[in-house]
Amino acid sequence: MAAPESPPAARATVRDYVQLAKPGITALICTVALGGFLLASPESVDVVRLGILLLAGAAASAGAAMLNHYLDRDLDARMKRTARRPLPDARIAPSGIVAALGLAFLGGGIGAATWLLNPLTGFSIFLGGLTYVVVYTAWLKRRSSWNIVIGGFAGSAPALAGGAAAVGHFSPAVIAFAVLVFLWTPPHFWSLALLLKDDYARAGLPMLPRMDDLAFSGKVVVVSAALLVPAAALIGVTGALAWPVLVLILALGAGFVAVTAPLWHDVTRRAARRGFVYSGPYLLAVVLAILANAPLLRFGFPAGV
Repeated sequence: MAAPESPPAARATVRDYVQLAKPGITALICTVALGGFLLASPESVDVVRLGILLLAGAAASAGAAMLNHYLDRDLDARMKRTARRPLPDARIAPSGIVAALGLAFLGGGIGAATWLLNPLTGFSIFLGGLTYVVVYTAWLKRRSSWNIVIGGFAGSAPALAGGAAAVGHFSPAVIAFAVLVFLWTPPHFWSLALLLKDDYARAGLPMLPRMDDLAFSGKVVVVSAALLVPAAALIGVTGALAWPVLVLILALGAGFVAVTAPLWHDVTRRAARRGFVYSGPYLLAVVLAILANAPLLRFGFPAGV
């Protein structure tokens, strides 16, 4: 008697390919690039250059995300949170298609930024993609709890790309903003890692400062969130922000500390979830504050130094 045939794999949909691009992360990357652009050129925004930056950045971010999906397909299959992604669920096969698409999108974004804007913008996007795909995903993620810290430069690179696209160099304010984004990454991801600690442990990923010491990791999240306050002050020291904007960004950082503070004494899923949920809107609110910065400066508000 013949063995029963296995059910055919589900066919990929447009939604599956969109999921490969990690649209949420791509939107956040473009938001950071926008912040860098506006900080570098607050009073005169070249809409065409900004549009090219956002399109090139989105393409490169989508490509890097696809390569992340490809390289992590075995890990994703072992985690509840990611097991239903298109590659581990075999909805897209062969998986090499995703790698090819990722390289094409990443290379296209870097090339477009280099050709249509300037080499420094393209190089900044290249560094971001290199950090995310090679340094974080392929090298550190499975090996070291420093993966998020060092890999955090991938989130800072769009800020540098935005500044380079606007004025052709890295201004002090843009560098300070990149530092803020770099420092934002650990409390953002460590809050998620505390929330999903069992899932990460099952996959063998060292995503917390100490996987076997939750109390220590909770304290590190609070300290890392607190570093966002002096990072905001550093942007203010450059003289690029009107004082209401600086006060708002400082208050947003203080809010991050307040939300994560319970983790200092007791690591609970509720406290970890609050930290993670606050972290995304925090960065968006910082960029929206930067968006309001130029009108305030034109209305005569002095810089908050």
